[in-house]
Amino acid sequence: MNFPVENIIPLIPQEPPFVMVGKLIYTDEHVTRSSFRIGANNLFVKNNLFQEAGLLENIAQTAALRAGYIAQAENKPVSVGYIGSVKNFEVFQLPEIDQDIITEIKIETKVMGITVLSGKVWHDEELLAQCEMRVLTDNE
Repeated sequence: MNFPVENIIPLIPQEPPFVMVGKLIYTDEHVTRSSFRIGANNLFVKNNLFQEAGLLENIAQTAALRAGYIAQAENKPVSVGYIGSVKNFEVFQLPEIDQDIITEIKIETKVMGITVLSGKVWHDEELLAQCEMRVLTDNE
């Protein structure tokens, strides 16, 4: 596939209105990048700001987008993932509605259905949030 991938709904288990990723910008063996425009009617918007839970879910869904893209390329079903744990979650600034955020995850390790990743979220060149996350998948 060529990047960006704009039809991401078949690649993730989430459905509207709980979709927190917009496009798959890039993926390779270790890194995946997504973009997302924050809508005023988003579930995680409060006082025109995309809240911490939305940033965390955006990182998790970027991981799901990566897994779905790989599954589709291998003609396998899209697996469901669950956040197992989050470490060192830092939020430096909350993005506003109508802003585009870019999220990058890096796969640190994968063992027996557990993926450890680091995630970062930016608006323009400004780092908004970061964390380490463990994601458990149901059929890996």
